[in-house]
Amino acid sequence: MTVFDVLLPAFVAGLILTGMLAYLGVHVVERGVIFVDLSLAQIAALGTTIGFLFGYDVHSRTGYLFSLGFAFLGAAVFAFSRVHRNTRIPQEAIIGIAYAVAAAASILAMSKATRETEHLKEMLIGNILSVTWGELARTAVLYAAIGVFHFVFRKKFLLISLDEEEAERQGLSIRFWDLLFYVSFGFVVTSSVAIAGVLLVFSFLIVPAVSAMLFAERLGARLAIGWSMGAIVSAVGVYLSYLWDLPTGATIVTSLGAALLFFAAIRFLLRRRASPS
Repeated sequence: MTVFDVLLPAFVAGLILTGMLAYLGVHVVERGVIFVDLSLAQIAALGTTIGFLFGYDVHSRTGYLFSLGFAFLGAAVFAFSRVHRNTRIPQEAIIGIAYAVAAAASILAMSKATRETEHLKEMLIGNILSVTWGELARTAVLYAAIGVFHFVFRKKFLLISLDEEEAERQGLSIRFWDLLFYVSFGFVVTSSVAIAGVLLVFSFLIVPAVSAMLFAERLGARLAIGWSMGAIVSAVGVYLSYLWDLPTGATIVTSLGAALLFFAAIRFLLRRRASPS
């Protein structure tokens, strides 16, 4: 097996993750619920832990259903706890509380697990180099289905994310469409974390979206920048992890952070050059 054979699945995984997460990241950043990914991932991890306590392997179909079921529960909580824009309690506070409670409950549950707790830790940390072509194929099909779903209802999702006042004026049921958004998001998070871990999934979700917002206002331009940035930096991170013998996920996350700083510096220089002073 050549180096190319080892690194190619990880590179393809980065492309697949970037394709879906960079799009969802635009919604997440515009809604101001930056840490919803971490919270949903932790809730899904709690579901996996509970399933494990009932005797189901973390990599089994039943274990996945436990994780997905808890993710749906979290989606319902976030959808129906959506607060009005003028209230004093931001939704980020609710998301943070959900994360803390789910993390504490996972620790309590894992304290009762007598074997194979390393599998539970692996789900949070991830190991993108160990992903198989079968996992990538299943994930690609799932993401394609979710992508079609979001494309069909894109006007409603985007209107709620970009202009909540106009969505209310048009009579949209904000909580209903939020529930659909977070349920689809739960599918993505549950599948993504199993491949790449919480930290890398969060970075793929937020960093390309924020980088794109530095240079573009239109959705199409943001997606083009986010997808390109995520794909290129992911490939660079995979290669550097091999070249310097570093953990792949952490290397990709660090590369994404460095790229964001580079983009921010370019944006600063461009604005300074355009300034009349």
